[in-house]
Formats: sequence, C-alpha cells, structure tokens
Amino acid sequence: MNESKSDFYASAGVDITAGYRAVELMKSHVRRTLIPGADDDIGGFGGTFVPNLAGMKEPVLVSGTDGVGTKVKLAFELDRHDTVGIDCVAMCVNDIVCCGAKPIFFLDYIACGRNIPEKIASIVGGVAEGCVRSGCALIGGETAEHPGLMPEEEYDLAGFAVGIVDRERVLRPDSVREGDVIVALRSSGVHSNGFSLVRKILAESGTKLTDTFDELGGASIGEVLLTPTKIYVKPVLALLDAVKVKSVAHITGGGFYENIPRALPEGLGARIDRSSLDILPIFGLLARLGGVPEREMFNVYNMGVGMTVIVPPEDADRAVEALRAAGEDAYVCGSVVRSETRMEIC
Repeated sequence: MNESKSDFYASAGVDITAGYRAVELMKSHVRRTLIPGADDDIGGFGGTFVPNLAGMKEPVLVSGTDGVGTKVKLAFELDRHDTVGIDCVAMCVNDIVCCGAKPIFFLDYIACGRNIPEKIASIVGGVAEGCVRSGCALIGGETAEHPGLMPEEEYDLAGFAVGIVDRERVLRPDSVREGDVIVALRSSGVHSNGFSLVRKILAESGTKLTDTFDELGGASIGEVLLTPTKIYVKPVLALLDAVKVKSVAHITGGGFYENIPRALPEGLGARIDRSSLDILPIFGLLARLGGVPEREMFNVYNMGVGMTVIVPPEDADRAVEALRAAGEDAYVCGSVVRSETRMEIC
C-alpha cells in the first residue's frame, strides 16, 4: 500500500489514495491484455513494449488517437461505464488498421471530476476488453482528478494506439483503380460519432433513454445507443493475408461522404448501391424522431456500415467469404468509378 496521503490536497478535491485504489482495481483488467512484448507491470512512469520485427524489411509505426465524444453523456445518465472503454479503443485501432497496421499497444487517459475507484476500474475494464478484441496490450494510462473543472460524477475518456506494418504492406489510396469493388462491413450501431445530434434529437422529441421501440426489438433506445463500437482489426488483418486489399475506410464522423473518399485517389469516386445497404433500425428511428433527411444521415452516421474495403473485382467474392469466415457480416455495396463527384449513393 502506498503511504502517500495529503489531507490538504483532499480538501481541494483531489483524493490521492483513491487514485492508488483505482490502480489496484484495474490491474486485473490490464493483465488480460498482455501479449508478447508487453510488460506485466503497471504504475510506472512509462509503458514499455518490445515489438517483434521478425520478417519485416522496413517496419513502420502507425499511431492513432481519439476519444468517445459526447457518447459518455449517455453512460452518465444510464450509470453504465463498462462499454465506453471499448469505444475508445475501437476509434483508435480501427483507424490504424486502415493503413494495414497491426495494433500492438494502447494507452488511455481519463479525466474525472472525482476519482471513484470502482467507476474508474469499470471504465478501464472496457478499455481492456477493447484491447483484447483488437489483440493489443494496454501498457499504461493516466487518471486525472479535476475538481471544479467538471462535475464530480462526470469524466472524459481518450486514448492512443500504436501499430506496426512493413512499409511494403502499407495501404495507400493511390493503388485504387476504376472498376474496383467496395465491400461493406456491418456496424454494431451508431458507434461513437454523431452523439451531439443524437442528444439533440432525443431532447427535442421528448424521448427518454429508457423508452422502448418495436423497431429496436423492444429494447430501450439508450441500450441500443450505448452498444460499443465494433472492432474490425482481426478480420481486416486476416483479409490482408487472403486477398489483395487496395484501401480501407473507417466510417466515423462525416459518414459516407467524408470517409470513403479518403480511401480514394483524386479523379475517382465511390458509387454506392443504396438498395444493397443493410441500414440498421436505429438510424431509421433517429431520422424519424428528428426529421433528419436521408442525405444528412449518410453525412453524419455510418448507417450500418462501420468499415469499407476496396478490392479488385476478381477478388470481391473471396474477400466477402474471408470476412464472413472471420465472423463479419460483409457484402458488396458499390464500386469505384471515374468521377469528379467523390461520393454517389444511388
């Protein structure tokens, strides 16, 4: 037990001993994420990791950082804190796998109004689960108590992931050609983007998080909205070994219209077959409650497609089969066309 204790600091709203207690509670979660190269110690000044570079000609590190955004407001209201950590990891590792990189380690940062050790440990438990799902190690993090900056019951969560890939296997949009096929990977829901609009829709329509809807299978809208972001790392890495993948797009804030063009070179556009899309019921419900036009929905949300991969037409069937074998609900949703219009949904 750490002997450090400050009554003066506690009188200012910061409980040092709560921080020590939180670290002890989260250690079991961190151990779940251990992979070769990771140190099983936590609590030092820095996290260490020894990467396996065997077989790599020119290793490249790929990093990504992100948070959960205002989705945490739903966690506060529902008093459920074990899933937002998965979201935090997902938003980072799904980005770096778009480069073809395998995530190797993750660090988190939690700022809170008051350090309640059990709540912090629950958040970190979600982070650890996200790391397990993506095959990376949680090697460190930081919890900062900020009395006066935010209400005692609130917190914010962000993270940072690092992955590795051989330079010759880095995915770049310039390999995409006219006629290539776009394959969709199903999302688990709204993921972690557009929640400021979600909350506006709920407030203006008078909808409570506990309200249930037939189109959601009788589930409450809060339960469905809090569904964590799907992590695509393992199936995408398996796909890279199965077929020639040209480019990958993670569908986050900005929806189809911002993210899919990022995976394309200049002069080419994506043509998405609207009838092929498996749009999840939550998006139809949000559009109805908020009177949001479909064009706007596709410009904000993933609409049931959390990630797209672009492959040569001759590899399209094998790509779908490989993704389904890896547990993903994948299907062809469009093609790459020569066009100055970067995104068409028709």
